[in-house]
Amino acid sequence: MKPLNYAIMKYVDSVTEASAEDVIKALSPEYGRYRMLRPDAVEEALMVAKANALLDESRFELGENGELRVFYKVNEYGHYMIEKFIRD
Repeated sequence: MKPLNYAIMKYVDSVTEASAEDVIKALSPEYGRYRMLRPDAVEEALMVAKANALLDESRFELGENGELRVFYKVNEYGHYMIEKFIRD
């Protein structure tokens, strides 16, 4: 099993776009027992990847409870780096 942050990046690279909620739903079967698989920690991992130029924000929407949901997508540089450094 790869580290959670690697799994987050591989997941986001495998879809068109994803929010922290999408990542949690997708990774819960395998990483559900990890304490770091919670909304604030996953959002932080996504924001760090954005700050490191691996991801771009693709859109925003308000969730059912009025919370802001940020969607991210992997850019060309991010795809290259993920494929180069995170092996399956």
